[in-house]
Amino acid sequence: MKLVILGLGYSAGFFARAAIVQGWQVTGTVRSADKAAKLSGEGIPTLVFGGFAVSSRLSAAITEADAVLVSVQPGEDGDPVLATLSAQLEAAPNLRWIGYLSTIGVYGDHGGAWIDETAETRPGYARSKLRLETDEAWLAFGRRTGKAVQIFRLSGIYGPGRNAIVNLREGTARRLVKLGQVFNRIHVADIAGVLLASLARPRNGAVYNVTDDEPAPPQDVVTFAAGLIGVEPPPEQPYDASKLSPMAASFYGENKRVSNALAKRELGYAFRYPSYREALTALAESGE
Repeated sequence: MKLVILGLGYSAGFFARAAIVQGWQVTGTVRSADKAAKLSGEGIPTLVFGGFAVSSRLSAAITEADAVLVSVQPGEDGDPVLATLSAQLEAAPNLRWIGYLSTIGVYGDHGGAWIDETAETRPGYARSKLRLETDEAWLAFGRRTGKAVQIFRLSGIYGPGRNAIVNLREGTARRLVKLGQVFNRIHVADIAGVLLASLARPRNGAVYNVTDDEPAPPQDVVTFAAGLIGVEPPPEQPYDASKLSPMAASFYGENKRVSNALAKRELGYAFRYPSYREALTALAESGE
């Protein structure tokens, strides 16, 4: 079984290692030769792909692939993978699964209400609008070619090295309070788990929310993390968009509770970390 991962970043790298454990032969891509050499040295054969020229080695890997995961951000001109690799993907004889990593940001603001994959998509920011256009372009590719395309809409990603405990230890954690504000989160191990479950059950046109069970106020997460490592949490601060970067403020401009019920029901996946509590407890115990 051969898997190509286009864009071997944090989440996709975690998935690559999980897939290797299950017997997949993985080939990844990154933008720089130095990073490709580093990952190859760590046991993940990695090629350079910047969204333009396609090497003969990458073309060969796609031709032989049983599955392809796309974890490349779209640019102003759309998705670079669709722009440069559509013909190879369509012609790949063994390709039975294509996954695209998207974001729950495509849903926009829903006033804190619970939503699922049937909710109206009304992205309020340019980057989310571009993501939605890319989602739709990949689904259209699946309809046109018959290749099984799955869209995975991820919530706030965390895991080893990237979490509230790390932020507390580095002195960057804050407890911003905005009345009624909640966020969903997802541990990278559960991203990998959902992707592996989908590999076993491909369905062309599938869209899955990949998120935890408990959307929670961000200040509560920091408080819980502080208790785990025995430090005082930073003081609460009222939310003030003028004191945040435009990117950070934009996250607080949208409020929703996102359901993962479809992934559980259709893929039979049991989330390893259903809330931040289980995840942060495990990260504290492992020192990650």
